[in-house]
Amino acid sequence: MFENLSEKLQNTFKKLRGKGRLTENDINEAMREVRLALLEADVNFRVTRDFINKVKEKALGSDILESLTPGQQVVKIVYDELVEMIGGTQSKLTVSSKIPTVIMLVGLQGAGKTTATGKLANYLRKSGKKPLLVACDVYRPAAIEQLHVVGRQLNIPVFDMGQGDPAEIALKGIDQALSQGRDTVLLDTAGRLHIDDEMMSELIEIKEEAKPHEILLLVDAMTGQDAVNVADSFNSQIGIDGIILTKMDGDTRGGAALSIKAVTGKPIKFISAGEKLDTLEPFYPDRLAQRILGMGDVLTLIEKAQEHVDLEDAKTLEAKMRRNELDLDDFLKNMQQIKKMGPLSQLVKMIPGMPDISEDDIDTDGMKRMEAIIQSMTMQERRRPEILNASRRRRIAQGSGTRVQDVNRLIKDFQQTKKLMKQMSGMTQRGQSSRKSRNLFRGIKF
Repeated sequence: MFENLSEKLQNTFKKLRGKGRLTENDINEAMREVRLALLEADVNFRVTRDFINKVKEKALGSDILESLTPGQQVVKIVYDELVEMIGGTQSKLTVSSKIPTVIMLVGLQGAGKTTATGKLANYLRKSGKKPLLVACDVYRPAAIEQLHVVGRQLNIPVFDMGQGDPAEIALKGIDQALSQGRDTVLLDTAGRLHIDDEMMSELIEIKEEAKPHEILLLVDAMTGQDAVNVADSFNSQIGIDGIILTKMDGDTRGGAALSIKAVTGKPIKFISAGEKLDTLEPFYPDRLAQRILGMGDVLTLIEKAQEHVDLEDAKTLEAKMRRNELDLDDFLKNMQQIKKMGPLSQLVKMIPGMPDISEDDIDTDGMKRMEAIIQSMTMQERRRPEILNASRRRRIAQGSGTRVQDVNRLIKDFQQTKKLMKQMSGMTQRGQSSRKSRNLFRGIKF
C-alpha cells in the first residue's frame, strides 16, 4: 500500500544524506518533495501541512544545520513526527475487571465487519481469551449464517436469536457469555451502504443497553479519504474507542492510515491485510513508520517467525546450516514455513538494508514447481541429492508434472543456496560487514 510513498521519501532522503552540510534551501526543497509525496499518497492536506511545519521547525535548528550528519538528523525528525502523526504508541484494547469484556464492532456495509469480527475473536483466543460472537445484524441477508460459518471455522461459539431487536440480542448474548464462562463478547452489528439517522439510532441504543467497554470502527483502507470522513462521522455521533483498518494489502495510496488518527483523535488499534482469519495484527505506529522510511521492521518479522516457525525445527536447521548439511527436505520445510509467514516481498522489506523485491520479482509458479518436485522424491533422494542420476530425475519430473530441466534447475539452485549459506556463515564468524551479505542476497533469483 505504501510502496510509492516509501520510494519517494527514501529517494528524497538519499539526496540529503549525500550532502556534507545542509542549507536552508536544501531543507526547503526536501520538504517540498515530502509534501508532494504525502499529498499524492492521499494524506489529508491539513495533516500534511501541520506535519511539514513541525518537521521544518525542528530541521532548521542550528544544531541540525551544523551537525556532521545533518541528513540523518533530518530523517530522524521525519521519523519521530511520522510516528506521532499516525498514533504515537500502540493502543491496546480495554479489558474489563469483571467478565465479560464487551466489544462492539461498527461500520459501513462492505468494510468486512463480520469477517473482521471473526479475525478479532481469533486474535483474542490466541491471547488466551474465550470469546463469544453475537449476531446483531438482523437486516443483511445471510449475515447471521456468515457469522456462524466464521465461528465454525474458528471453533468459536456464536449466539443469535434470528430476527429481533439488536439491543435485546446483545443483552441476551452477554447473559449467554456469563453462563458459559466466556470472558469476551464481540457484537457484530448491522451496517448500511451509507451513514443514516436510523443506523446511528440503533447503534446508540445497543451502546446504551450493552454498555460496551470498546467500540471499534471497521474502516476500509481502500476508500482513501472517505475512510477518514466515515471515522469522523461515527466518532462524532456515537463515540468510538479505536479503529480497525481492513484491506491494508490493497494497492491504494494509504493516506487513510496516515491521516485518521490526526483527524479523529482516535487510534488505529488493528490492521488487517488479507482475507484469511489469521491476518489481523495489532497496529504499531513506529513499525509502520520504519517500513515507510525503509528502516525495516525486525520486530514484526520476529513475531511472525515465532508464530509460524517451530523453535526446535529452527535450532535443528541452524545446526545443519553451520555444518553445511542442509538437504532438500530441510529446503522444503523451510520454504513451507516462510510461506506461512506471508508474501516474501513483504518479509524482505522488514529486513533493514535488504534490496527491494516486488511480487513481480518472485516466481510464484516456480516455487510451486519446486515443492512438487521435492515432494515427488523419496526421503533418501531428499537427504542425498547427489544420488539423483538421469533415470531418477526423469521419474521425479514425471511424478511432479514438470520437465527434467526443472528438476535440474532445482538441484542447481539448491547447491547455490548451500554455497551461499556457507559463505554467509563464514562471514558472520569472521565478523565481516553486512554489506557483503546483502550483495550475496541480491544474486538470488526467486
